[in-house]
Amino acid sequence: MKANKFLLGLFTIAALTIVGCAADDTADVIINLGDSGGSDPSGTVIGGTLSEDLTLTTGTEYSLTSALIVPSGRTLTIEPGVVVKATTGSDVYVAVQQGGTIMAEGTSSNPIVFTSNSATPNPGDWGGLIILGRAPINSVVGGDATSTSEIGGLPYGGSAVDDNSGIIRYVRIEYSGGAADAASENNGFSFYAVGNGTTIDFIQAFEGADDGVEFFGGTVNASHISVVGAQDDSVDWTEGFTGTLTDVYIEHRQSHDKGIEGDGFNTDIGNNSNPVFWSTPTINNLTINGLGSSNGNEAIRLRAGTRAMFNNVMIEGFEEGYDLDDEETGIGVLANETSVTNITFDDVVLTLKNDTNGAFDADSFFTGVGNGTGADYNSWNSGWTRN
Repeated sequence: MKANKFLLGLFTIAALTIVGCAADDTADVIINLGDSGGSDPSGTVIGGTLSEDLTLTTGTEYSLTSALIVPSGRTLTIEPGVVVKATTGSDVYVAVQQGGTIMAEGTSSNPIVFTSNSATPNPGDWGGLIILGRAPINSVVGGDATSTSEIGGLPYGGSAVDDNSGIIRYVRIEYSGGAADAASENNGFSFYAVGNGTTIDFIQAFEGADDGVEFFGGTVNASHISVVGAQDDSVDWTEGFTGTLTDVYIEHRQSHDKGIEGDGFNTDIGNNSNPVFWSTPTINNLTINGLGSSNGNEAIRLRAGTRAMFNNVMIEGFEEGYDLDDEETGIGVLANETSVTNITFDDVVLTLKNDTNGAFDADSFFTGVGNGTGADYNSWNSGWTRN
């Protein structure tokens, strides 16, 4: 690899262009600051690995033409109302590495938007937003051992429960999910081993080709999550994720995979932690709207030993409500480490499918059936989401 040397300075009328190779496996890139060659001299083209802090300013539209990497010690600041339009391609994404920081603070009336630059945008046009932290994961033995991300091969994991990657607030990601290959796909938001010192609040994944939001281990808490029109699972967790998700709204727009798929560990890697631990998130105030029970979808699948506590759930329009797989997942239920309290089903044929061999049924698994009201989406979605 050639050494990176990108100078990120004040915007000028003339373009400042520097070429190099990103720290991961991305190709050579060009960063233009104040692109005078285009029709808008104040516009910018961004990409590459930052060698200095970078601020994206209100009132400027940015073109993302390659992977933008925020390495350790660098900060990417994004002001309210910034729009970043990404060139088509799975290798076009934003990644904040371990020790890097993102300060993306929009507002309800002036959100930050990452979207496709295509005149006719489609799911999968570009990658997505990737955050990599130093919180625990169960795909490695423990301590400061790391795994590597599907996209970019970037390290994540460690022992810093309170690791802080910055702030993501009022941020919308549109038309993400480009696939590098059959096994490596971008999500809207990918949170790899992100610690609970990080703030995630008011985020939306809109019309993505893969998962909307996925947590690969870590301890981060997230609230006011909206996933609309994902073509794969809307919300995923794996690799020992232990955070709390509060106010989660999921809306299916076509027949596809689950509303939530929760894994206790990454089945492609194994649970290698010592001592062994599983994903154990808490989900408060959850709404999942499907396409009707005749479409044959399942709202929530729990498997690979995951534990999870659900409180105040509304599920509408699915053939199956909860599908539980694997013996270890059933052990979690019988140990009272997985439960559902206050839930309402509407147009759901089978509320619980138990494939764990555990001796429990819907009557013992659910408490407060008919009492769930869900995420109260209309009270917090105004101004910053797409519907």
